Amino acid sequence: QVQLVESGGGLVQAGGSLRLSCAASGRTFSSYAMGWFRQAPGREREFIAAVTWSGKSTTYADSVKGRFTISRDNAKNTVYLQMNSLKPEDTAVYYCAASIDRWRVVSSERSHDYWGQGTQVTVSS
Repeated sequence: QVQLVESGGGLVQAGGSLRLSCAASGRTFSSYAMGWFRQAPGREREFIAAVTWSGKSTTYADSVKGRFTISRDNAKNTVYLQMNSLKPEDTAVYYCAASIDRWRVVSSERSHDYWGQGTQVTVSS
């Protein structure tokens, strides 16, 4: 199995940028496709972005397309989420997740097998 630890969250003004990182340990990182999800207060967790094990295929939720970029560095066992043009509605706890179906980009929670503890992102207006 794999252990995931997110970092990089914080408080930022609207229009600003943050880069989240998710460091993996345990089983070989390239064995997994990776995803980012978020959960705002009072709302269900939602899909943000996903990337295959090689980094060649990605997919995004419509709400973040063109603003967020998912990438990974298998040599560093890390997946990133670059977030630009942040909006107050992006405020949430952000989670990274790993899927053993490493060849596909998947957006459902149940398709991801391992989860990090989350990192808070707060965007002020």
